[in-house]
Amino acid sequence: MTGSRDEILHPNASGGIVDFPSAPKGWTPDLARQIAEECDIELGDEHWQVVRALQDYYERHPDTIQVRNLLDALEEKFHIKGGLKHLYLLLPGGPVAQGCRLAGLQPPAGSVDRGFGSVQ
Repeated sequence: MTGSRDEILHPNASGGIVDFPSAPKGWTPDLARQIAEECDIELGDEHWQVVRALQDYYERHPDTIQVRNLLDALEEKFHIKGGLKHLYLLLPGGPVAQGCRLAGLQPPAGSVDRGFGSVQ
């Protein structure tokens, strides 16, 4: 058996990025920073938590990504900080649409609709 401990524990990790074990192939934090700059967002710890949460959700549900379920999962995960209301303050373009873009993920169908997951 060959490979580092991180490669063995997180075989789907993007280039061995330890802080983002569920990152999609080819994604890097630098890419997220570049996208955030284009969106006029200054990434902080809470943004990275959203990125990790989205990447983890996509890894655990590879074939069943639905906007409503994803929003419910985000609401539950960030409930203590204010749930979706807080996430919309962090990501004004929508926690699903803009969050997925930062996380290197394909947003699910319907996430860019003004009334369902995005305000852009």
